[in-house]
Amino acid sequence: MRYLYQDLERELIAGINSGHIPVGMKLPSIRQQCEERKISKATVIHAYQRLEASGLVEVRAKSGYFVCSRKMQHPVPSTQQTISAPRLVDMSDVMRDIMAQSAAFDISPQIDQRSDIPIGITELNRSLSRALRRQRGAEHQYYDEPAGLLPLRRQICNRYQRFGCNFNENEVIVTAGCQHALSLALQLCCKPGDIVAVESPGFYGVLQLLESMGLQVLEIPVTAEHGISVDGLSDVLEKWKIAACVVTPSFATPIGGAIPEESRQRLLQLAEKFDFKIVEDDIYGDLSFGHRIPPLKQLDKNNRVILCGSFSKSLSRELRLGWVVSSTGQKALMRLKMVNMLALSRYTQQGLSDFLEDGGYDKHIRKQKVLLRQQREQLVDLLSRHWQHLGAIRISQPEGGLTLWVELDPKINVADSYLKARAEGIIITPGNLFTAQLQYQHCLRLSFAHPWNDRRQMALIKLGEILAAQI
Repeated sequence: MRYLYQDLERELIAGINSGHIPVGMKLPSIRQQCEERKISKATVIHAYQRLEASGLVEVRAKSGYFVCSRKMQHPVPSTQQTISAPRLVDMSDVMRDIMAQSAAFDISPQIDQRSDIPIGITELNRSLSRALRRQRGAEHQYYDEPAGLLPLRRQICNRYQRFGCNFNENEVIVTAGCQHALSLALQLCCKPGDIVAVESPGFYGVLQLLESMGLQVLEIPVTAEHGISVDGLSDVLEKWKIAACVVTPSFATPIGGAIPEESRQRLLQLAEKFDFKIVEDDIYGDLSFGHRIPPLKQLDKNNRVILCGSFSKSLSRELRLGWVVSSTGQKALMRLKMVNMLALSRYTQQGLSDFLEDGGYDKHIRKQKVLLRQQREQLVDLLSRHWQHLGAIRISQPEGGLTLWVELDPKINVADSYLKARAEGIIITPGNLFTAQLQYQHCLRLSFAHPWNDRRQMALIKLGEILAAQI
């Protein structure tokens, strides 16, 4: 005897297994299923509960039932555990080519995809337009104040105070994005030849900065579960004197690990004991799929942390506004800023400030986090289904941010496939870009920042075929 709940269950299982109902997608509500299928509420609930028990769907509080990712199919990536001596940096030409394509986060870039534009961006553009229209008299002939527009600095400060940070707007300096903020922070606490500890694999933008400033890099391993190895850092501090340590405590690119609170406390203790500054990159902090993890700055009692951030990853790449926060050295930071950038756009800062004050940013983030989690789960599912011919692969599955790290068969050198992929319109970021050493050649970073439409899915499948040709 067949029951109605079994018919619904079989139909949904078939849709999930075929990919017609993709990972991360929300199933129709119980009420919707009842109305469309003319079946009882108990029937739908029974079918959904059976899917949940089988691990195909999960319940999210006050949200509904969602298709689960196949997390257990892939172990997390391993990382190099030995730490090499400090060295100067020489960045790859591949990185410069990727940036020239404006595609560091898109495997298949194609401008003018209106379906990719979040509603929050439309509302932000309205705020910016209103701010431009409200300019009075000859305001357009005057520079912005050196520290940045006061209302925006207050909004940034207010946001961090919600997460337990204890600083005021006078300690905030508005910058032209996070890279600019990191540059100012490193200039403040380092001089040419100094050693700077960084995550490995870590953000190539930091490596570029170290290269341009003549600083030596000391790479500290990270893990997908716990971020930077504080034990590894502790081991080398007796041997090498560092001026600074650059860390992304929450969802660092490319692996996406988050440093546990106990390790954060130990990191601050090491900074105090060995007298170095911590340059905190908080650019992904707002993109936690769960509760917002407070920044490391929240725990800073001895002014060891210089906090940097930006809205470019959480809101818009075009919005080149960030911040650097330091409880000491504000005058020096101001001088450094004015050397290479006298002022920023007043109306852009005012429009962003209004957007933050009106609650538009919080509304955007709530929706964006749901979307990003769904896109991450879709990416993991696509890799599970379409990269099986590459053998056993390891995939990080971060609980926030924009990227995951894929570790392939050691016989594969991802950089060797870069030009072939590029000829197919596919842009990849090989693992060797995230280090100054000869490692991670068989790894690559993939981003879930964009929707997995047909074009991007086909690009991912094609990339798998290109990489498989090396085996």
